[in-house]
Amino acid sequence: SCWMDLPACELRRLGEIADLVTSVRLSRVHKEKLALALKNEGYIPKLIQLFQVCESVKNTEGLHLLFDIMRGILYLDKTILFEVMFSDECILGVVGCLEYDPCSTQPGWHREFLSKTAMLQEVIPVGDPELRQKIRQIFRAQYVQAIILPNPSEFEEGFLPTLASFISSGKEDILHALQKDEEFLPEVFEQLTNEATAGQQRCELMKFFKEFCAFSLMSPKTRDEFLQTLAKLRILPTLEMLMGMDDLQVQSSATDILSNLVEFSPVMVQEFVMQEARQNDNDTQLIIEIIEQMTCSPDPEFGGQNQLMEILCTLIDPEKILVTASNLELFEFLDIFYDRYIHFLTAPLLADTSEEWHEIGNDNFNIFFPLKGLTALIFLADNYQTAEILASILELLSFCVERHKYHMKIYIIKNDLLRRALLLMKSKHTFLALCSLRFLRRIIGLKDELYNHYITKGNLFEPVVNAMLDNRNRCNLLKSALMELFEFIQKEDIQLLIANIVENFSDALESVKYIHTFQGLKTKYEQEKDQQNQKRN
Repeated sequence: SCWMDLPACELRRLGEIADLVTSVRLSRVHKEKLALALKNEGYIPKLIQLFQVCESVKNTEGLHLLFDIMRGILYLDKTILFEVMFSDECILGVVGCLEYDPCSTQPGWHREFLSKTAMLQEVIPVGDPELRQKIRQIFRAQYVQAIILPNPSEFEEGFLPTLASFISSGKEDILHALQKDEEFLPEVFEQLTNEATAGQQRCELMKFFKEFCAFSLMSPKTRDEFLQTLAKLRILPTLEMLMGMDDLQVQSSATDILSNLVEFSPVMVQEFVMQEARQNDNDTQLIIEIIEQMTCSPDPEFGGQNQLMEILCTLIDPEKILVTASNLELFEFLDIFYDRYIHFLTAPLLADTSEEWHEIGNDNFNIFFPLKGLTALIFLADNYQTAEILASILELLSFCVERHKYHMKIYIIKNDLLRRALLLMKSKHTFLALCSLRFLRRIIGLKDELYNHYITKGNLFEPVVNAMLDNRNRCNLLKSALMELFEFIQKEDIQLLIANIVENFSDALESVKYIHTFQGLKTKYEQEKDQQNQKRN
């Protein structure tokens, strides 16, 4: 039989009802029968009526039993019951029952939150009454899942899978309905780009649009069609404009949306960037906005420093560009990047050394004053937020050293970029000193003769040796990284660098002669010198 007899929905039988709901948890068949009986007999509205009676007379025992019953019904994890529980007629009664947890000393405030605090805002009016109802239903289901039910980690993996599926499919229905509305998304774009739109309204719109894009792109069924719609609405020029606004929340949301687009449709973003690169008269370009947000953000953590770096790495990665472009187009793009864009990225490292800039300020603003001498960059690097920005720049430049070997080599040598980067080894922030050293390590790792001549001619090992001497009596990450660099030079037998180190810093390194690596470098140098003498003879 598919039917299950239920006790009469009366106060004196609440204990019996609670035992019944609890007893079926381990039996899938019994759960199905109970769910069907509860639905067919309209049992949940009857329980809500009993809840109202118990609450009015302050029947604590009855309220605690109703909590167990309603939670047990949720644990049945059946869609036919969710449709009833999250309806306009029942939701407040359901969460009201769930306020009276026997383990809590005070009742919860779920009804007040849902009815007064959490008022759904319509950033764009929705005319379809069925769609509005669906949006409210899914919001309530999410609230119950996230706030009222216990943390899923306390139970087995995949706790209440039908509830999760109910919410997910509901979101898909909502998105599908909004995407079918030919006026909805154009209205969103119109308000986002309209100068008359108030700041707060634009922030709320961006929050909505970010979530809308994230969920639409996560769904394989709607992703391609959604991307085509966004392309028609000129999503990338719109994001470019929004990222250039002064509102940090709008900037952050626009960056999140761009990150999703780069993840799910890198080709679309790549083609747009290359198209912009060919337009010489366009000064406000997407790639410039990304770099300026990285290098000018007053709060790198809030500004999504790592996120921006990942976006930029994807856009300038030759392997990803070659998915849709030819080798000639790639070379053309890199020519443009190193001619017009990279100086925005390296500006903090390439300030005029005749008149440097010293930064003072607080978390909200920065003021720069002129400061003479080469120590200016070190002063800048001692500010934690500036140090974070410089570290991100060095990470990106290290990426360019590996991926853009030809273009980056010309740029570094022409602008003496490595010398500027190595000044940061004096920063009090170890993470920044490590980034500076990693930049040098990537260059040396290429074992390129032109780079090696540039390093030796400029005596660029001086700050590295000084850092080694400063850390000789310490046991830290920086010292280990320095030792690895010298060991690599010895192992790979890079004679030009070995000769430069021994001839210029042999006396200074006598204080660390207990480290075998330096003795090994000296031995390599003497062996090479003997071989050269033998060849001359």
